Amino acid sequence: MLGHVTVFAQSKTVIGVVTDESKQTVPGVSVSVKGSKTTTQTDADGRFKIQALATDQLVFNYVGYAAQAVTVGTRSTVNVVLKSSVTGLSDVVVVGYGTTKRADLTGAVGSVNMKDLEQAPVKSFDQALAGRVAGVQVSTSDGQPGATANIVIRGAGSISQDNSPLYVIDGFPSEDANANSINPSDIESIDVLKDASATAIYGARGSNGVVLITTKRGKAGKPQLSYNAYYGTQKSPEKIPVMNAFEFVKYVKELNPVFADSVYLKNGVTINDYQNVSSLDMQDYIFQNGQNQNHDIALRGGNDKTTYSISGNYNNQKGIVKYSGFKRYQGRFVLDQTVTDKLKAGVNVNYAYSETFGTPISATNFYASSVLLYSVWGYRPAAAISGRDQNTDLLDSFYDPTNELANNQDYRVNPLISLENQKTMYKTTTMVANGYAEYAFTPKLKLRVAAGITNANTETNIFNNALTQSGSKWNSSGPNGTYATSPAFNWLNDNTLTYKNTFNKDHNLTVLAGYSAQRSKSSYRSIYASQITNESLGIDALDLVPAANTVVNSRSSVWTLQSFLGRLNYDFKGKYLLTASFRADGSSKFAPGKRWGYFPSASAGWRFSQESFLKEATWLSDGKLRIGYGESGNNRVGDFAYLPQLNLGNTQYWYSFNGKPVAIGSVITASGNYDLQWETNTQTNIGLDLSFFKNRLGLTADVYKRVTNDLLLNAQLPYASGVQSGTGFKNIGSLENRGLEITLNSTNIQTKNFRWTSNFNISFNKNKILELTEGQNSLLAGSGTFFNTTYTSLSPYISVKGRSVGEMYGLIFDGVYQYADFDKMPNGTFLLKPNVTTNGSTRTSIQPGDIKYKDLNGDLVVNNNDYTIIGRGLPIHTGGFSNNFSYKNWDLGVFLQWSYGNNIINANRYVFEGGIVTNPNLNQYASFQNRWTPGNQNNDLFRAGGMAAANYSSRVVEDGSYLRLKTVQLGYNFANKMLKSIGLSKLRLNASAQNLLTVTGYTGLDPEASSRPSNLTPGFDYGTYPQSFTVTFGLNATF
Repeated sequence: MLGHVTVFAQSKTVIGVVTDESKQTVPGVSVSVKGSKTTTQTDADGRFKIQALATDQLVFNYVGYAAQAVTVGTRSTVNVVLKSSVTGLSDVVVVGYGTTKRADLTGAVGSVNMKDLEQAPVKSFDQALAGRVAGVQVSTSDGQPGATANIVIRGAGSISQDNSPLYVIDGFPSEDANANSINPSDIESIDVLKDASATAIYGARGSNGVVLITTKRGKAGKPQLSYNAYYGTQKSPEKIPVMNAFEFVKYVKELNPVFADSVYLKNGVTINDYQNVSSLDMQDYIFQNGQNQNHDIALRGGNDKTTYSISGNYNNQKGIVKYSGFKRYQGRFVLDQTVTDKLKAGVNVNYAYSETFGTPISATNFYASSVLLYSVWGYRPAAAISGRDQNTDLLDSFYDPTNELANNQDYRVNPLISLENQKTMYKTTTMVANGYAEYAFTPKLKLRVAAGITNANTETNIFNNALTQSGSKWNSSGPNGTYATSPAFNWLNDNTLTYKNTFNKDHNLTVLAGYSAQRSKSSYRSIYASQITNESLGIDALDLVPAANTVVNSRSSVWTLQSFLGRLNYDFKGKYLLTASFRADGSSKFAPGKRWGYFPSASAGWRFSQESFLKEATWLSDGKLRIGYGESGNNRVGDFAYLPQLNLGNTQYWYSFNGKPVAIGSVITASGNYDLQWETNTQTNIGLDLSFFKNRLGLTADVYKRVTNDLLLNAQLPYASGVQSGTGFKNIGSLENRGLEITLNSTNIQTKNFRWTSNFNISFNKNKILELTEGQNSLLAGSGTFFNTTYTSLSPYISVKGRSVGEMYGLIFDGVYQYADFDKMPNGTFLLKPNVTTNGSTRTSIQPGDIKYKDLNGDLVVNNNDYTIIGRGLPIHTGGFSNNFSYKNWDLGVFLQWSYGNNIINANRYVFEGGIVTNPNLNQYASFQNRWTPGNQNNDLFRAGGMAAANYSSRVVEDGSYLRLKTVQLGYNFANKMLKSIGLSKLRLNASAQNLLTVTGYTGLDPEASSRPSNLTPGFDYGTYPQSFTVTFGLNATF
């Protein structure tokens, strides 16, 4: 008789340590037994313990690293070294209302390498996106402390409305994320949804792309205390050379001889006497070396039931312009609790308080009181000499006592003293609190209910005493001040039900359905007072001013949004992938009957690398083809744009009957439009993901076509409408963006002690207007107070049907009139020859040395009919290139970014290279020394006073292309064995430099900054605060 023997497989305890390539332990790594529910995480020391069979495979997953699977075998100890993910196919990627593996993606999603973010100190997350993700363009209006960036994904999808993306922070969407309220060290991941098949799940607000930010949470294991700090210095920008005293007086003599003789050359003083006068350059006194310090502290830990994260941040930046700076105090608390086997809940609370102080550098109007750099460049280098050995010191004088009549001009007031006395402070408080509860009815069916609130307020305090330009005795307002507050409150409720199942081992299905509701209310209240008599009280004296000298404003606005959404994900063996979504949004911003919009999407993927005919292709690690189509919307209009609106007041709109008191009148400010509806964005995307040579080389390429219909534009209305502006919102026109995005990742060298990886991305975008208002072929932009009062009726930008948005518009510069262009008259004067074109001035007033333009229509008269396109504000392509090296405990990172093919209007040259205002008190750039004179008859720069009538022209349109060495960082990681003796698990010292080198043909301070960064007016530089060269030293310590 044979005995029966039954063999039971016995599990055993497997322990191990997980480290990275620099031999640092990695806490929080997910360790699971493949094909089972058994899972754990590494603790603060990177250690783990798990039950497994000898035949089991342990799978190790962590964001930013390639997943690894290791067979247990006979071992009881399994140590694993994680490698940074190059292609990222196994990365977990955050998508709308969920996560997925990158290998399963069917839409276009870009991600920021968080390791790069950790190693390059940045104040806010928007700075981390610049050049890091293909298709994402980041620009700054200036480099002033506290300034945030403008982010555009895949080109401008709207002509006149906001093109910034939707920000979703820990699942809660916001159209204004306030980047300064989020500590970059708290961020776990940043993912960017770019095509409509990915963004349609956010419906009405997804047309401009979606930036998904996930913050760090606690992880099971013993408490882990980390401290990160850095301190940096910022170099003051390179000076733009300006004229010295001698050069300036010589220029004034040519410009206005009578003025020069009466002010600078009286009492026998000659021009040569100014060669011995010391010259004042205000750039030497306004600019300084800035400082920046940052401190982060965090405590994270927990157990199988409860995890927590407590973190805090302090950032203090001293600007490169005196009396400017930024401070931030921030804290975050996160708690996750497993209540039962079926119920999980958690809260996430973030508080931030920031202060931005100092005179605004860039502004939207011409006057030097608002544009600091113009009073700096234009300030006269020396006072008039009243005797050959006497000179007034302008540095210590608020105004120039030698030229009293000119002291009421902006450029006469000492900008340093004005800057010191103007008190400007913006205080911003932001509180965000959200919570969730997740209940698993079954392992396959889960309900998630989430709710959150955002409470924010910005308080403005501005006071200008008598020693400021705005408050001086030459300004009609006198000492003045402003107090304003802008509170905002937002609540959101999201409810989603998710079903996830696998059928017959090969069919994977995930279905999501949800309902969302959101409400936002914002207010603005301000008081402005002029002629404040008690200056010592500053802003606290506003209530002491008579009512006639005060202006009070108050307004409030509210909008609501209700949404239904659904999504289906299906894959067969991970080879054939399908995603479909649908969202319906109802918005209060539109009239009843027009409030609901419907936004579908569908995408598919084919992992052809898993087909049998490619099994032998060992060079191909992974390959996937993606195609997607979707629709999304844009509701970025005013909260009451569809309603007719009146403005009441007794200042502009009033009438007095028979001597009786003034009666308040009203004016129609908006006509309303009950047919107003969503801008709809339809997008088609085809993508290819490839990975070669055991994932050492990765390629992602996407081509897309994006069309926006029913554009929300301010259209011209009939005069009979009575609307003050003569315009009103309508859905008119359409816009197209076509593009190509390429991302390359590679591991160039991999040895035991040395590793070199690279990341390259490049993005091409071509923008074209398909349709405008019926009968309209172009749209002008930039008139009014856009630039200078002399240019009020002119527009430097045009958007033409069939061409790109925001092209530069003006006359073509054609050199300088020479003597050969004139007939010399018997009295010695010169008269322009009849066959020579004028420059916009009368033929009899044009003189040798005056500016000259091309006559495009051949009528011998230059005027508006000769305006043409003279430049493009949008680049042909942008990109970034990073290289990371590690050798034993050392690491080095180098990052470059660029923009190519865009132009910049260097409007500074209109004022300081010839002087459109022909002001004899306004200094000029040193470059204007090479102007035309009878003895220097060049064809590049016109004579003093020879700029003629105000015109925009190609003379100041420059190539804005640049290549910038954005970041270089060097770090050293101390060995674990040495650190344990002093109670540390990790210690890294680092040094970094930012904005080291910029290769560009642009002559302004910074080709990356633009003072008018709207869709219709890109690339306009007018007194812009530059980004600075920064050197930073820091440490990262974990206890």
